[in-house]
Amino acid sequence: MSTSVSKGKKWRKNVIWGILLLAVAGVIYISYFLITIYGATKEAYVELERPEGNSELREEAVTVGSEDPISILLMGVDDYDPSGHNGRADSLIVVTLNPNTKQITMTTIPRDTRVEFSTEEAGPYAGFHKINAAYMYGSMFDHGGHKLTVEKVEKLLDIPIDEYVAVNFDGFKDIVNVLGGVTVDIKEPFWEKNFYSVDEERIYFTKGKKKLDGEEALAFVRMRKREVNNVYSREERQRQFIKASIDEVISTNTLFKIGEIANILGENIKTSLSPMEIFRLQQTYASINTSTIKTFKIDGEDQRVNNIYYFIPTEEGLSNTSQRLKEELELGEQEKINNEIEWD
Repeated sequence: MSTSVSKGKKWRKNVIWGILLLAVAGVIYISYFLITIYGATKEAYVELERPEGNSELREEAVTVGSEDPISILLMGVDDYDPSGHNGRADSLIVVTLNPNTKQITMTTIPRDTRVEFSTEEAGPYAGFHKINAAYMYGSMFDHGGHKLTVEKVEKLLDIPIDEYVAVNFDGFKDIVNVLGGVTVDIKEPFWEKNFYSVDEERIYFTKGKKKLDGEEALAFVRMRKREVNNVYSREERQRQFIKASIDEVISTNTLFKIGEIANILGENIKTSLSPMEIFRLQQTYASINTSTIKTFKIDGEDQRVNNIYYFIPTEEGLSNTSQRLKEELELGEQEKINNEIEWD
């Protein structure tokens, strides 16, 4: 009897010690995770430096990670000049996040969209240019490439852009490789040159599912000069890739690769999101179903103006997209409340 009691106590003791060891290991790992991510995201953090602390199109400031719907501008930056003066925002995607409905939307801003720049924004280059030049002019004239790009997108869509995330091509390629590649269902066959090949070697994409490495992924989202774009547009491919990337992050053990990802973040990614804000977003949207993500498109057409190729949005197209985004951000509800208060 005493022997069985002794064995039972020993067994319970071992279980307790096992649980304690697991708990300690968990705390150590979580601490490592937070410290590593905090250091990397802190290095990547570059605020927008707005006088009011938030967009001029906001009546009240929003808090990331609260119940406030927010918007984030994703920028893919082609910073081929080390000075940053010739870099351009090659990809522009507005993402809205509504924690109340758990709804995410993506709206691509065509990089060739024709917009006007003032003398204050572009100095002697004032006039009409493609919107992707905002990053270059912002860097050249000390407005900040990220900040001026955000302001031009705000003006185009008439919505507040609360935050931004900018990634350069090296960062894009390296993160895809750290994830072990991203699987995409390619809808139409095409080819694009390998941007990392001195011989301009071609990368061929065949129809069907394929796991893309970093170099292939960059070619997949950038190709835009061939006829296949008429049926399988660059904008569609970019949105498709973002959804596939989210699925990859959710389905794989990304936590175990956090050290590798952290090494990439500081050097190749800039964002106005603080480390704590990134952590809150991750908590809210960690289990998002990408099939529910809505995509909006700006109607317009390609035109040549003064021998320069532009995308010209229609007024109706801009108005419709703007209204849809305002609804996702619940801006219409706030205006309605304000009007009711005024009438009372």
